[in-house]
Amino acid sequence: MESQVNMAQESSAANTPAGPVIGVFCGASTGTSPAHLEAARSLAQAMHASNATLVYGAGTTGIMGEIAKTLVSLSGPQSVHGVIPRSLLCKERPEESGGEDEQIFGPKTITKNMHERKALMGQKVRDGGPGSGFVALSGGYGTLEELFEMITWNQLGIHGKGIVVYNVEGYYDGLISWVRSSVTSGFITPGNAGIMAEALSGEEVIKQLKEYKLSEDRLQLDWEEK
Repeated sequence: MESQVNMAQESSAANTPAGPVIGVFCGASTGTSPAHLEAARSLAQAMHASNATLVYGAGTTGIMGEIAKTLVSLSGPQSVHGVIPRSLLCKERPEESGGEDEQIFGPKTITKNMHERKALMGQKVRDGGPGSGFVALSGGYGTLEELFEMITWNQLGIHGKGIVVYNVEGYYDGLISWVRSSVTSGFITPGNAGIMAEALSGEEVIKQLKEYKLSEDRLQLDWEEK
């Protein structure tokens, strides 16, 4: 059911399953290789097998739409929760069809802006059970921005959930190389290089999240409101 988010009143924890909740960042495009859509289906199948819930950007096109509709077909509409700003509806949900749409892609929450979108997605993952975390499938600027924000939040101690890049056909090889170079250049500590894990299959994504170890170099800061 479509809902309007109210950050002051909504209790994410009360509405989040106790099982794994996986926030997936990915493109609204399909990419030029069929391997990107296949990876989305592979991850959805692995999530179904582990009884995980998907939180994603609520798009119905590209990789976003593929992972959502695949998991809904396997686990039902309540296994997916989309979160999208109203301004993006025309771009990422171009063929909205009311209740029927939910039966294909799952329910969604509409937010006022991108900041509320990311905050709500992040909270739902943080409220999830063991094996919860964030995953980046293939995508563009938006995917990387969301991925790096979650990496930074982990480094700052805002959350302690796993972060995995699903590296399809070497798509993230350059990113992984950049992390190594940043360690060599002294901008990322060797311990914090492991904040972002790599997986080459849907099953490995789930395994990495279940076995994820926090970096000893991350900051131990108090982010609770006083």
